[in-house]
Amino acid sequence: MSHGLSTTLPVTGFATVLPRESINGSDADVVDANVDVVNMMYAELLDIEEIAPHALGSYYVDFYLTQCLGGGFAQYVFSAPERADIDTHVRAGLEGMGATAHLDLFNRSVAAFDSLSEEEADAYLDGGTDGGVPDAVRVLEELDGDFETLLETEDIVALNAAWLRSQADLLVLDDEELDRHIAERVARIPNLAERQAEAAEDELLDTPEFEMIIRELCAAAGHTLLKITMGDPNYEHDGQTALAWHFTTDQGEFLMLDDDQEAVMIHPDTKEILAAVEFEEADG
Repeated sequence: MSHGLSTTLPVTGFATVLPRESINGSDADVVDANVDVVNMMYAELLDIEEIAPHALGSYYVDFYLTQCLGGGFAQYVFSAPERADIDTHVRAGLEGMGATAHLDLFNRSVAAFDSLSEEEADAYLDGGTDGGVPDAVRVLEELDGDFETLLETEDIVALNAAWLRSQADLLVLDDEELDRHIAERVARIPNLAERQAEAAEDELLDTPEFEMIIRELCAAAGHTLLKITMGDPNYEHDGQTALAWHFTTDQGEFLMLDDDQEAVMIHPDTKEILAAVEFEEADG
């Protein structure tokens, strides 16, 4: 295994990267560290083509394992937004790390699911039907059982970690080197500004309205939002029941209440209003 300290890579390729603190940890530590690094790269807007294939194979094999342990192959199918692409990375990862029995089982599960009718697929994903379990669905349920048994003889986590550690071009970096390495990769993105604008627009579209309101209230009050903890539909305010959102800032815990005209940020104990925003009436 080669440990490289340089954060500079040839433009034509990308290496697998692991944090130095993880390399001598447990197998699970190594696999989790790769997941964290790939997530960091995704967060910095690196595309799948700009991340090391072996790192992606490890990442998506771990995703597959996590989903199957949580709810069988059905949960993997449900959780994979673009399954055809993810299937490719899972296959490459299982093959690369030598998990041949799991690769065979994965291929049989994919083939069995893809052969289901729409009704049968719904029955499998929903956990059965009132009229009993169709034979094709029963096959998949049996394959789920085979998956659990196979883990006892072919340990995916151990194989995954060994594969990551064995990469010839593996970079083992401390935190500062890792940050610099990712920054250098990001600096090579030719359309970075365009990606950033698209990411900002997607984040805005995906942000719930209550979170946008809370963020605006925090900005008005000069607070930094840390966490939105819960929504309470039975909060008593001014003698009436209202929906209150509980959230934490760098200055404590607060509530957000809103009606058709405005939203307010209040202290839960003193009921003091710290900030308010008025709603503009939308056309139409």
